[in-house]
Amino acid sequence: MKYSKSEALAKLAAYCSQAERSEYDVRRKTEKWELSPSVINNIIDKLKKENFLNEERYCSSFINDKTKFNRWGETKIRFELKKKRISDAVINSCFADFENEQFEIPLYELLSSKVKSVKADSSYERRAKLIRFAMGRGYRYDQINKVLQKMNIDGEEYPE
Repeated sequence: MKYSKSEALAKLAAYCSQAERSEYDVRRKTEKWELSPSVINNIIDKLKKENFLNEERYCSSFINDKTKFNRWGETKIRFELKKKRISDAVINSCFADFENEQFEIPLYELLSSKVKSVKADSSYERRAKLIRFAMGRGYRYDQINKVLQKMNIDGEEYPE
């Protein structure tokens, strides 16, 4: 496909207005369009200037969506944002706006539903399986431990 600069700008503006996009998403979309790198950079600058592209807004939206709908933890979200080539400074500033409690609620819901399906011979094994599951979703051990203590899944007390 070959688009002129104005056609590409219009298509990308429409693409960005449908949902929050990162600069990386926009660059990947333009790969097949046979545009020169300088034209792509020019278009991206224009999209940023007109506020179609905003890394901070994208990052906050991504964190919010992945926490609420996918029930991902901070570690996994950070990894996915880095894959989208969002800078560490932007990621850190966006996570500074989120409180730890915003990750504990989805984690509690996640572990509450998972504990029903975990088959284990001992409470230690059940706890280990739940920890492994939650860590795979990107939650930190301290968050998992705190939620498991609140849940008191096997009636035992665990050290922090």
